[in-house]
Amino acid sequence: MKNGYLSFEKPLMELREKIDELRAFTKEKSIDLSSEIATLEAKAARLEEEIYGNLSTWQKVQITRHLSRPTTMHYIRTIFTDFMELHGDRLYGDDPAIVGGIAKLDGRPVTVIGHERGEDTKDKIARNFGLPHPEGYRKALRLMQQANKFQRPIICFIDTQGAHPGVEAEERGQSEAIARNLREMAGFSVPIICVVTGEGGSGGALAISVGNRLLMLEHAYYSVITPEGAAAILWRDAAKAQEAAEALKITSADLKSLGVVDQIINEAKGGAHRDPQLQSTLIKKAIVDHLNQLLPLTPEELIEDRYKKFAKIGQYTTAAFV
Repeated sequence: MKNGYLSFEKPLMELREKIDELRAFTKEKSIDLSSEIATLEAKAARLEEEIYGNLSTWQKVQITRHLSRPTTMHYIRTIFTDFMELHGDRLYGDDPAIVGGIAKLDGRPVTVIGHERGEDTKDKIARNFGLPHPEGYRKALRLMQQANKFQRPIICFIDTQGAHPGVEAEERGQSEAIARNLREMAGFSVPIICVVTGEGGSGGALAISVGNRLLMLEHAYYSVITPEGAAAILWRDAAKAQEAAEALKITSADLKSLGVVDQIINEAKGGAHRDPQLQSTLIKKAIVDHLNQLLPLTPEELIEDRYKKFAKIGQYTTAAFV
């Protein structure tokens, strides 16, 4: 990565650097190079369309993992108002890899929960790079139970490679915490909207993804395992991650066709990090649109709607026996 550009974006980066050099030269020497600059800008626009219009699954994964990609805290700050963060699971402690609290969405009280991988190196370390421990999922469940009690809609942001895989997490009940979240979320009587903003890996992502609607950013991925993990298991070679990524069908387009995802939210050219404010605007519109569809439903209808969503996922054929 150089100047925020990924390796496959190198030709575009070099062309834009050339344009910047010509603009600086024009300003410094008072020479009119407007026609040359316009020609290069047109070439850059075509190249941009060519690159981002034909991204491979692995390239999308790289965009999803971009160091400058907006995190959950960015979306909380820019989409909601009056956010009050709540801490702790009332059993063990607080897990900064999952953030949550009460906020307002266009004046309506909601509960917001999401994985937080950190915005700089120090923050990433403090938040365990967005890999939650059991207390993180128990904190999320506590906040969702509170939202259910007071009839507040729940908004979840998914962005993690998975739950923390360490021994200490297993000792504190990692699998039980995730399983409990799945069961409880299925029965909540308030609207639940989940948005995959980055990586959606394994049960660590699924633990806050059982909602009435699952929205997904264009270049995000959602999978039972990371491409590297799948490659290590299938071929005993993590270097085959690109091949695994293609086989797993983890992109937003793949999952929309399988009925897993309800809506794909477009990203700015090059990814959400290119225009974080625009991305927040697009996500907010999608959340509000779906929330308006769900609010008129009764508690019983919301639970039934959630059940039907998961019951219809996938594709299969029936074999006839003679």
